[in-house]
Amino acid sequence: MLNSLSGRFLILTTVFVMLAEILIFVPSIARFREDFLLSRLERAQIASLVLLAEDMIDSKLESELLVNAGVLNVVLRRDTSRQLVLSSPIPGPISATFDLRNASPFGLIRDALIRIVTPSNQIIRVIGDPVKEAGLLIEVTMETAALRTAMIDYGLRILALSAVISVFTAILLFLAVRRFLVTPIRGVVDHMQSYAAAPEDARRIIKPSAGVTELREAEEALQSMQTQLTGALRQKERLAQLGGAVAKVSHDLRNILTTAQLFTDTLERSDDPRVKRSAPKLMSSLQRAVNLCEGTLAFGKAEEPPPALDRVLLSEIVGEVVDNERLASGDAEVSFREDIPVGFIIRCDGEQMYRVLSNLIRNARQAIESQGRAGEIGVAAHEDDDSWAIHISDTGPGLPKKALEYLFKPFQGGIRKGGTGLGLAIAAELVRGHGGSLELIRSDETGTEFVIRLPKSDIRLNRAAE
Repeated sequence: MLNSLSGRFLILTTVFVMLAEILIFVPSIARFREDFLLSRLERAQIASLVLLAEDMIDSKLESELLVNAGVLNVVLRRDTSRQLVLSSPIPGPISATFDLRNASPFGLIRDALIRIVTPSNQIIRVIGDPVKEAGLLIEVTMETAALRTAMIDYGLRILALSAVISVFTAILLFLAVRRFLVTPIRGVVDHMQSYAAAPEDARRIIKPSAGVTELREAEEALQSMQTQLTGALRQKERLAQLGGAVAKVSHDLRNILTTAQLFTDTLERSDDPRVKRSAPKLMSSLQRAVNLCEGTLAFGKAEEPPPALDRVLLSEIVGEVVDNERLASGDAEVSFREDIPVGFIIRCDGEQMYRVLSNLIRNARQAIESQGRAGEIGVAAHEDDDSWAIHISDTGPGLPKKALEYLFKPFQGGIRKGGTGLGLAIAAELVRGHGGSLELIRSDETGTEFVIRLPKSDIRLNRAAE
């Protein structure tokens, strides 16, 4: 109970209300003391009027008047003279004098607290203004025992009333907190536990219903998170299923490609010059396809194997990719520009870098062909002390909005109609395996440009190869 939100709120509410009541109690007890002393002055003034009405009264009546007034003697100043109107023997010395005519709030509070903590009965002098301006001042001498007793009794009644108010207020706030905060929070927790049991079930996603603004915002944020997570889990499941299918297809495709490799030996022995020129490229393409199938089968369904780093002449990889894409373009007016320094060598996995460049250049070619007019694809490279940079640019129509929003995400960032978005996702993953990065430099109506950055640092390269 005490560890719950409502239980702690109940305790804190009681404590704070009691603290507020105590802060009210201090000036209240000071005001009570002031009223008590003023009432004594008023009684003393009324008692003195009897003597003023009759010049002489006996000592018994005088004593009775003083007892009823609760004072020991009364001094009244009506003009310039000071007159002892009523008097009786004073049992001890006067310990303090209090002038109520110009008393400050701080002084009244201080004197009240001192009186509360002083248990001994003392004789004090009190000065004030007469009622109805019946003189210049009135002064009485009195004992403090009755004053302290009355103050303590008043204080106890105030504290008791404060305690009742605190408990009653705390209970009301406790019930309100349980109704408007704890119960909705418990509902959110129940939704979270239900969702955690089966996150793939979209029926378990929370539906915001709280009336409290902050709590409703929390429910909406939770709903958004659960929706995204459910979608991600479904996509992960689909990818796992796709991975299983790819593994099966790769197994059969490897066998088919191996058989096709056997037939290329016959093509190499042909006397046709065109066949002889095409046979090595066909052999190379078939070998890459076989390696890809074997890599898929050996490594698994969801990840790429680590790169086998070596020093590679970039112009050879780019030239081979460009030749294949030039053949694939057919009659389309797509030109290729290679701006790679002679002898430009990078450290990478040649097969994986071929796949990266092939994906990027193929996307660029398809983008240009989709606009139905001539275009150019450029590949440039440069280096500095820290890294190698390879730029792939085109004069196509630029990436669509969806592709920009889901860049490098498989099955979401397709560039062309019917595309899966796997090309960029695979390219980015392969480049990250080298410790580098694939970045989009620009994409607008004038074209698109990507840059591949590969680090020269041995530490990053070694980590990428691990």
